[in-house]
Amino acid sequence: MLRRIALVSFSMLVLLSAALPNADELVKKMDKVMASETQKMTSKMVISSNRGSRTITTQSYTRGEDYSFTEYLAPTREEGIKMLKIADDLWTYDPDADRTISISGHMLRQSINGSDLSYEDMMSDETINEDYEAIVVGEDLIFDRACWVLELIATSTDIAYPKRKLWIDKERYLPLRGEYFAKSGKLLKRMEIREVMMADGRWYPKEMHYKDVLNKKSLGTSFIIEKIEFDVEIPEYLFTKAALKK
Repeated sequence: MLRRIALVSFSMLVLLSAALPNADELVKKMDKVMASETQKMTSKMVISSNRGSRTITTQSYTRGEDYSFTEYLAPTREEGIKMLKIADDLWTYDPDADRTISISGHMLRQSINGSDLSYEDMMSDETINEDYEAIVVGEDLIFDRACWVLELIATSTDIAYPKRKLWIDKERYLPLRGEYFAKSGKLLKRMEIREVMMADGRWYPKEMHYKDVLNKKSLGTSFIIEKIEFDVEIPEYLFTKAALKK
């Protein structure tokens, strides 16, 4: 009798394992939806706390994983601030002080303008399939959408979040929810895609909500994409330090 129960249990595990998709293939599909050779994007960041909320509008350009340029358009007091990322180097430029500052080390993990996003979050364009090992651990329902649940472990020590958990839409392959952990397993941040849009023939996030769980004063930060273009030509000079002061 016990042997029969063991065989049945083993058979159920085999069937369950066979029903789950290959994690690498699933992540590749997600990366394909989220990634592009170049991007030009106008977005708003709505920062909410127990003191109220404020909105920052930016325009950014990215090329692959290594190049990113962002300029603040509003509000007036922050207009003209710029950020440039080239590979692992990051600089910010303040037009009021006419000063360029290199952001490195622990400073990369600092909050941008009191938001729930760090400099690493804002400038990162990593490819999950190349930076993490993934395993499908189950299924779930997020915003009435059927999702695969993935656990991810970073393949190198220089990744911002050593561990992640993602809920990937089974149909659209968008990561509708994400949890970001320290190496110890402590939860650091949550993300949710609360609205999607059709952009250039693909489903893409419209509004993402971030919450730094360690910041008790924060009510969360919404990142809202107002306009995005994929695979556009971007002038080479934008990805140079000279562009920061132009």
